[in-house]
Amino acid sequence: MAQPTEQPRKGLRLMHVHAHPDDESSKGAASTARYVSEGVDVHVATCTGGERGSILNPKMDRPDILAKITEVRRREMECARDILGVTQDWLGFVDSGWPEGDPKPPLPEGCFALVPVEEAAEPLVRLIRSFRPHVVTTYDERGGYPHPDHIMCHNVAVHAFEAAGDPERYPDAGEPWQPLKLYYHHSSFARFEALHNAMLEHGLDSPYAERLAHWKREPEWEKRLTTRVPCGDWFGVRDQALLAHATQIDPDSFWFAIPREIQQEVWPTEDFELVVSHVASQLPEDDLFAGIVADA
Repeated sequence: MAQPTEQPRKGLRLMHVHAHPDDESSKGAASTARYVSEGVDVHVATCTGGERGSILNPKMDRPDILAKITEVRRREMECARDILGVTQDWLGFVDSGWPEGDPKPPLPEGCFALVPVEEAAEPLVRLIRSFRPHVVTTYDERGGYPHPDHIMCHNVAVHAFEAAGDPERYPDAGEPWQPLKLYYHHSSFARFEALHNAMLEHGLDSPYAERLAHWKREPEWEKRLTTRVPCGDWFGVRDQALLAHATQIDPDSFWFAIPREIQQEVWPTEDFELVVSHVASQLPEDDLFAGIVADA
């Protein structure tokens, strides 16, 4: 578990909005653990239960696990949030699944990605007004990758961020609260390339060779990164949170193929894009709370 040491940020609050259980551990978990250690209250909003997610760890791919996948993924989430030191709420929507085929089949009726955004944002607006975060993070408009739940999560989070402070919108969802900053989490080509090259320099096989060979670099997209949060000392906490999601994370997979020491040396940050700021912001930043004081 992330162990608080100093408490210089007590009173600050951070909310991450994610599509599925495990996303909080695979995206931004080290910076989360860092902020928890500094006294920040961190809350995770999980849009769906991950009910239609595949079992990605061969050791867990068993009929008994699949038969109770919703319960199993809830237990995994409980373990991960304890490791990270965060609180968490389920927004209660049903996983849309990953449509496969050409053409792709229609999404299942009643799934998260088919709920009207105005309706789907209501529980998140309610949660924002209750938790009162200073900072909210979510995915970019591509969803980080084009899973329908990730794209929907982006749409819902942006909508709720804008609506939560408006007393005329969702009047029955609690007292208005306007978060001060909205960020998108990013993982860039440059990061994967740097880690790939470092592995080769050390005479090691890179798990990213095939991915980089098929990934078209987008310089304009990478220019969108504004905020790099140093958090290499918390990569171990991140890894433990990842392993808690045993149905989704194979301990022998690419997640752990790069020695932690190389990661800490080559790319010791997690990276974000500042999208909206209601406080003075000087870019680039190294802190999601830059410009915010605890009693804001």
